[in-house]
Formats: sequence, C-alpha cells, structure tokens
Amino acid sequence: MKIEQLHKHFLECNSVCTDTRKIQKNDMFFALKGDNFNGNSYAKKAIELGAKYAIVDEAEFDISTETILVDNVLETLQKLATYHRNHLKTPIIALTGSNGKTTTKELINTVLAQKYNTTATIGNLNNHIGVPLTLLSMTKNTQIGIVEMGANHQKEIAFLCEIAQPDYGYITNFGKAHLEGFGGLEGVIKGKSEMYDYLITHNKTIFVNANDVIQVNKTKQAKIYTFGNSDQDVVISFVGANPFVSCKYNKLTIESQLIGDYNFNNIAAAITIGSLFKVDPKSIKKAIETYTPKNNRSQIINLDSNKIILDAYNANPTSMQAALGNFEKQSGYKIAILGDMFELGNEAKKEHQHIADIAVLLNIDKVIFIGENFYETNINSNKASKYKLFDDFKANFNMSQIKNSTLLIKGSRGMALERVLELL
Repeated sequence: MKIEQLHKHFLECNSVCTDTRKIQKNDMFFALKGDNFNGNSYAKKAIELGAKYAIVDEAEFDISTETILVDNVLETLQKLATYHRNHLKTPIIALTGSNGKTTTKELINTVLAQKYNTTATIGNLNNHIGVPLTLLSMTKNTQIGIVEMGANHQKEIAFLCEIAQPDYGYITNFGKAHLEGFGGLEGVIKGKSEMYDYLITHNKTIFVNANDVIQVNKTKQAKIYTFGNSDQDVVISFVGANPFVSCKYNKLTIESQLIGDYNFNNIAAAITIGSLFKVDPKSIKKAIETYTPKNNRSQIINLDSNKIILDAYNANPTSMQAALGNFEKQSGYKIAILGDMFELGNEAKKEHQHIADIAVLLNIDKVIFIGENFYETNINSNKASKYKLFDDFKANFNMSQIKNSTLLIKGSRGMALERVLELL
C-alpha cells in the first residue's frame, strides 16, 4: 500500500499505538519488532481490543481487512510520519543536545502554549520510534510542533531531521554524554551538529546561545536568532540561583522554580523562542514561573527535616559536574549521593575518577558513591564512602540517621537512584 493511501486510513483513526496494552478504540496499531518480541504476533489481539487497523510486515499475519501488509513496519511508521508532517504543514521546532533537552522542551512548550495550540514530544520519546509517534500525534489543530531528538551515535540526528523536517532548531549544549557511541567529545559535537547541517542546507532558522562558542562557530553561515546578555536578538541576563534561577527579560524579573545555574540557558532558550513567535513578555514570565520540574529532573522534595534535590533521571560527566557545582552553593549540612554514569566506553574509568576527585574537594559534607565504576575509583577522603551495588548501600548505610540535611541524588537512569527516597 502506498503511503498516500495509508495516510487516508490513518486519518480515519484516533491515534497510533505500538503496544496492545495501551490500545484505544479506533487506533492504528503498528506491529513493531524488538530483540525479544515480534509485534506481528499481536496484530490479531490489537484488532480484537478495538484497533481499526493493524500494520504488519509478515504475510501470515495479514489475516483480515483490518490488517495491512507492508514491507517494513518501522520504515512505514517513519514514512507515514513525514507524509503527515507535510500534509499538516505545521511549523516544527526541533531540539537536541547533551544535557537539558527534555527540560528545555517542556519550557518551550509551556511558553508557546500561552498563545498557540502546541503538540510536543511526550516524556523523552525522542528516538527513531518516538519522533514519528510525536509527529503522528499532531492534528490539524496543532499550530506549532516541538520535537525532541536524542542520539547516541553518528548520523542519528541527521536521520531524525529527515523524518521531522524541522523549520527551526536548537542545540542545548555539547557535553560528555554517550561518549561510547559518538567516539569522544569531538564525536558528540559532530553528531549533534547534524541538526545544524540540515537547517543550514534547507535555509531554516537556528536559535543560538551567543555565549556558547561552539554554537556561534557552527552557525556562522546560518539564518540565526540569538540570545545573550547584550547585543543579541533577545537580551536576557542572569540574576541568580538561590536556589532557584531568576533572570531579567524585557524589563521583567522572572523567578523560576528550577534550581542550578545550568538551567538558565534552558530558560533563556524558551524565552527566546517565545519572543520569535510573538508571545507577550508577561505571558512568557507567567509560563516560566509556573513551570515545575518532574520525573526525577532537578525536583525539590521536602521530606521530614531534609531537603532533597532529586536529579536521578540521568547523568553524564558534564551534567554531574554542573550539579555538584550548584550543590556546593546550598546551605546547611550537604550530602551528595552519586551513581554511576553509563555509556562512557573507554572514558568511563577516567571520567568517574575525575568526578570523584571534584566531589571530595568541594564544600560538601559527605559524598556517597554507588556503582561499579565509582567503586573502582581511588578516593582518599574521610567524608567519602563507596558501594559497588545499590543493595550494598541499602544494607550498610543507615539513611534514617540523616536529619536536617540537604541531599543531592544524581546518577544515570539505569542506577534508579530515586530508590534512595524509599530508604529515607
């Protein structure tokens, strides 16, 4: 079946689904395959549960008028998403970066939603499946689409840009994330910059942080819209982070509910994009000030006598160092609980040692390291302790003794350090 015809069937459906556990009536089910499952075998069940159509790529599962046989389900999902994106002609803002993608996407969405009907990536569904699903969730009522793009190797951002065909783009930063897949920091810069390549080739607009030398150098030949503390398209100045970030824009002081100096650029990017799309400055202020972080991202949790900074969604050397630098500025008795950083490849030993060295030198009263990589570090400090496994930490460290303290909890997603809260 040609994509044009499939798109007509898609428009008859309420939404797209890839998981029979989440099927709603009149969905279009895509029978994706994984390492341990074959979605084709669930097609019949999807129809029984109310799906209007099931897209399959194995002839034996093409069993009724509700099943549609294609060459490759994943490629069909991607091509349908691009076709739908062009059918709607909705302006698309794409963003990627090593740190802060999801927070920045949420802030952009919150700002633009003050004036427009927006559709944005849900959570961090930002890969070769998530990006198509985001595009297919857009309707004729969507005035602006906001698409987050994640990557852990070369050519991935280029591929996602070909699917989404963005009109605007922003890269939050270039940091030490996914070093294993990208092949070091230079590889990260090259891989993320594939978004710039697409936008420059198609004469689209790039949002640029004028204080980021890499962004400035990479976009010299581009159509840009800039932000910074002076002489830029949008002038935004940092006021402070005590502990929440505040800034000045258009003679307004904006006081966010985000902690850490590193969140200033995320806020500034959202303000800048709001400015280009003519969102009223007072509405921008309201949007930023009412946004609260969630999903283990820089959440402030008050638990009995303790204040917890829960930043356990993910971690890499760049974000870990930024979080520790911000944590040092907090008042009171400070305890940092740090978990391993994943996907660092050959750099893992060096980067974990570097973070361990920094952590024990900072004005932090106690540092607890959890994970196999941190366990292998050489730490000579009486304020530090390390545990190879979370269960070792759980069995040997008495969390109930912690009172009247400020805690930073940060580690890669696989460490699931939000479990510390249960121990408190």
